[in-house]
Amino acid sequence: MSLFPGLIVTLTLTCFVVWIETGNWYWLILLILIIYGLPLLTYRIHQLFYPLQAGLSYLVGKNYIPWWGTYQIQLIYNTFPGLERVLHFVPGLFSLWLRLWGATIGKNVLWTPSIQILDRGLLHIGDHVILGHQVTLLGHVIKPKRDNLLLYVDRITIGDNVFVSAGVGIGPGAAIADGSYITFGTIIFPKQKYNSEQKIPAP
Repeated sequence: MSLFPGLIVTLTLTCFVVWIETGNWYWLILLILIIYGLPLLTYRIHQLFYPLQAGLSYLVGKNYIPWWGTYQIQLIYNTFPGLERVLHFVPGLFSLWLRLWGATIGKNVLWTPSIQILDRGLLHIGDHVILGHQVTLLGHVIKPKRDNLLLYVDRITIGDNVFVSAGVGIGPGAAIADGSYITFGTIIFPKQKYNSEQKIPAP
């Protein structure tokens, strides 16, 4: 799986060069399918054989860690965030994109293009949610422990009618209560239950 990002880049560059040289639009269509379709299809197949499950595990060892595979599959979007930012130009397309990765996304969710999501399948977001500039959603956290690395993976849950201000970071296992208002730069730590005193009224 460590070679997967390089494979995507190689195939993308090959299709781009051939398209420029030949002018054949079929290569452009193939280029788009490779960028957006191949990682998604690989992720879905990977989930069939190595489903990503919540919990603790060690990264260093002989056993295969499913999260490591899913991270490599999504690495191209984390490295080149512009590939996903263009999806924001079509209303509802980014939410659909995340649903294809296994996320649960409600209706009327407003995403800012600068949002950073590292684990696309580990999201549960309710209705009427606003996520501000440079919000970071992390479905995993890694902590050094003795001679190994401890990995914690879990789903992020955001309720209905939640306003997430700019610069907020939300960790794995965090749960945001309905109607919460998260102020600028707040860090929601792993497994933290957040219920703000200032509530956002339902529409």
